[in-house]
Amino acid sequence: MISALATSARADPVDVPWQADATAHGEWQIAPGKFAEWCTQLRQGEKVQWRFDADAPLNFNVHYHEGKEVRFPAKQDTASKSEGLLDVPSDQHYCWMWSNKSKAAVTARATLRKVP
Repeated sequence: MISALATSARADPVDVPWQADATAHGEWQIAPGKFAEWCTQLRQGEKVQWRFDADAPLNFNVHYHEGKEVRFPAKQDTASKSEGLLDVPSDQHYCWMWSNKSKAAVTARATLRKVP
């Protein structure tokens, strides 16, 4: 298993580290007021199963940009774990994002898996 580990929040998105078996695993230590973000190009009709858990609540979303609009196929505030399936509606660059609004660092772990 390849794991993406950040000791603090990132200021820019990171490419999803897809493995040969179409999965990606990551773990982040997200500093207060910062975020972690994974992004990847996907094609219409692809499906990505995702799940995450965190040591404390985070704001989470899956988003993409369509012109000047930002679309959110998934969005949850103050979630310490969640899972879902992204059924890709159009060819776009999609991002999974975790934001830490608390006053303490939070560790988060995520898994993405492309499904047939």
